[in-house]
Amino acid sequence: MIPWLEAPDFPPLTRALAEPNGLLAAGGQLTPAWLLAAYRRGIFPWFSEGEPIMWWSPDPRMVLLPSQVKITRSLAKTLRSDRFEVRFDTAFAQVMAGCAAPRADGHGTWITAHMQAAYLRLHELGYAHSVECFQDGELVGGLYGIALDQAFFGESMFSRVSDASKVALAHLARFLDQRGVGLIDCQMSTTHLSNMGGVEVPRAAFSQALTQLIGPAPEPQHWPKAPEAGHNWVRTSE
Repeated sequence: MIPWLEAPDFPPLTRALAEPNGLLAAGGQLTPAWLLAAYRRGIFPWFSEGEPIMWWSPDPRMVLLPSQVKITRSLAKTLRSDRFEVRFDTAFAQVMAGCAAPRADGHGTWITAHMQAAYLRLHELGYAHSVECFQDGELVGGLYGIALDQAFFGESMFSRVSDASKVALAHLARFLDQRGVGLIDCQMSTTHLSNMGGVEVPRAAFSQALTQLIGPAPEPQHWPKAPEAGHNWVRTSE
C-alpha cells in the first residue's frame, strides 16, 4: 500500500514500491510548492488522465553528467551547421504541447492539460525551462525540465525532424556544464539517452547526490534566450 498525501510531506524513498518500480505515494496537488518539494527529494509526478496524482522515485535512476554527454561524428556535424536555431525559454508552452502530442510509441499522452498548466506556472516562476530547436522559423523539437540549484530534472523531449531533440539535449548539456550543474536526471532508462551517455545509478546514490547539489531554498533561474556561440562540439563517441 502507498500513502495518500494531504500535504507535501513525502515518505522516505525507501518506501517506494518495487512493482510498479518507484511508486511512492498518491494524492496531493500540482502546485509549485508540491512540485518543488517533490523534485528536491528526487520525486516526480506521473499519471494518466482520470487518475489521481501519483508520485514516483524509481530505482535505479538514469542520469546524464553534463560534461560527459556523448556526441557522435554525425551529431557534431549537425551541431556545427546552421541547420537548427536553438533558443532557451522562448516557447515553453509550445514545447510542452509538442511533448504531449501522441507518438508512435504511445508516449506523451501523460502530459495532460492539468500537467501543462502546472509546469507553465513553474516556468513563469523561473524554475522550469525549455530548450527549443527551430528550422525555418518553425519549432521542430525541444525539451523541458526543472532547474534547482546545480541539478536539472529532464521531463520530456520531442522531435518532428531528425536530430532535433538530440541537438536540444546537446545544447542543454553544454549550457549546464558551463554553469557547474552536476547532473541531468532522466528518470527512466531509454536507449536514446543511453546512447548519449546516460547511466543508471542506484536511487540511494541519486538521492545523496541531490542533497549536495540542491540547497534548502532553490532560487529561480534566469536563462539567456540563446546558447553561447563558438563551441567546436568535439566528438566524444562514434
